[in-house]
Amino acid sequence: MDMKSAIVNVYTNYFGFTGRAARAEFWYFVLFTWIAYLLLSIVNSFFFGMNAADIDPANMDGMGMASLWGIGILGGLFWLASVIPSIAVSIRRLHDIGRTGWWLLLIFVPLGGFVLLYFYIKPSQPGANQYGPNPYGE
Repeated sequence: MDMKSAIVNVYTNYFGFTGRAARAEFWYFVLFTWIAYLLLSIVNSFFFGMNAADIDPANMDGMGMASLWGIGILGGLFWLASVIPSIAVSIRRLHDIGRTGWWLLLIFVPLGGFVLLYFYIKPSQPGANQYGPNPYGE
C-alpha cells in the first residue's frame, strides 16, 4: 500500500469503525497528518502572521487554543476534518491486531500512549479474525 491509497482509503472510510487497517495504512495516514500540519502552520504564519512564539498564554485575548498550539486557523480546520478519520483508522488498526477499539481509551491514562504505540507497531494478526480478513491477504 502506498501513501496515496492509504489516505484515500482512510477518507473513504470516514466513519468506518469496523474492519481492519494495516500498519502501512495507519502510519501513512499519521505521516500525512504531520506533514499537513507542518505545511498548514507555515501557510498560516505567512498569511496570518501568527506563530506560537508570538502568543502570550496569560493574555490570550480570545485567540483560542489552536493559536496557542501553533496550528492556527488552517490547522484547526484540518483537525476538524481529520479527527473522526483519525479515530476510525486507530480503531481499525487495533482491530488488525485482534484488540477491541475500546483500547483507544488508554490515551487518557498516564503512559497509556506508550501502550497504544506498541499496539500500533505490532504486525497484523495472521489470517482472519473477528473483525475481518487480513488486509495483507495473509
